[in-house]
Amino acid sequence: MNEKLEQQLDGLLEKYTELLLGDGPETQKDKVKAWILYTYIAKSMPPLVKHWNEQYPDAKQDMMTLIKEIKELNNAHRAKNIGQKK
Repeated sequence: MNEKLEQQLDGLLEKYTELLLGDGPETQKDKVKAWILYTYIAKSMPPLVKHWNEQYPDAKQDMMTLIKEIKELNNAHRAKNIGQKK
């Protein structure tokens, strides 16, 4: 993959993270990237994720925690935006 495409994809991820969670530190982008990858694979190849979850139960728990954190941050961001519109 060329550098230009990498930069453009990074910009896309950055904007997606901002829209999903609001402004946040760079670490949020890494969390969203992991969440995107896991959820996409879980939807497109469930047996692979099932195998991975069985192989790495600690990592599965970490992913569940990460997913919960992203959901909570998204809900807080949406609630903040709704409050600003009133």
